[in-house]
Amino acid sequence: MKTSIKVLPLIAALTAVSAFAQTPAEITPPAGNKAVLTLSATGMLTYECKAVADKPGSFAWTFASPDAKLFDANKKEAGKYYAGPTWEATDGSKVTGKQLAVSPSVAGAIPLQLVQAAPTTGKGAMADVTYIQRLKTVGGVAPATPACTAANVAAKTTAGYSADYVFFKKG
Repeated sequence: MKTSIKVLPLIAALTAVSAFAQTPAEITPPAGNKAVLTLSATGMLTYECKAVADKPGSFAWTFASPDAKLFDANKKEAGKYYAGPTWEATDGSKVTGKQLAVSPSVAGAIPLQLVQAAPTTGKGAMADVTYIQRLKTVGGVAPATPACTAANVAAKTTAGYSADYVFFKKG
C-alpha cells in the first residue's frame, strides 16, 4: 500500500508533463528553432468596441493592446509585454512579431498562439528570437458586459490574464 501512495504523485507529475509537452501542431515553430527562454506574463488585455467590418450594424469588442509584466521561473520580474506586440527584457532587448496561428485554449481563456518574430533590437535575452509561443493561458477574453453597441463605439475595457511565453531561436 505504501508503494502505491508514492507512485500516485509520480503518475500525476508525469501526466502533467505529458499534457504540457503536447503542444498543438499549428502553434509549433518550424524545425530548426529551439526553445531558449520561458517567461510568465500577468497583466491586462485592452479591448475596444468597434463596428464589425463585414456586418453592417454589428459591433464587437476587438483586441487593442496588452499590458503585462514578464517573470522568470524564480518569479523575478524579467520584462514587459505591451502594444506592438512587443516583448521587452529588463536588459533592454526587444522583439516584436506577427501572429501566425492560434489554437483553442481552455474555456474562458484567450487562445494559444504562435508569433513569428520581426525585428529584434538590443543585445540580450530577446536578441535573435525567431518565434514566440503563448501557452497556458488563463482569462483575457473580452468581457460579455458591458455590451459593445453603436452607443459605445470607441469605448475600451480590460480583462486580466496570465500566460507563458516561450521564446525560440535558430539552433
